[in-house]
Amino acid sequence: MILNTDKYKPNEILRFMREATNLSQKEFAESVGKSKDWVRKNEYGITNYYFKDLIKIANTHGFEIKIIKK
Repeated sequence: MILNTDKYKPNEILRFMREATNLSQKEFAESVGKSKDWVRKNEYGITNYYFKDLIKIANTHGFEIKIIKK
């Protein structure tokens, strides 16, 4: 999956990643050592995850993160 992160908010990116794994919020949360509430709050934009969380999600589910200089 390739996402141009300039076009999406962090909560949308997290939701796209979860949906790409075909996991429920609970299953996704468990797979990365978080609570279902953590996933829900981040998907709704109530809170924002840290970059270290994004790295863990990517490593756990085989996503590749590329940082492109603007």
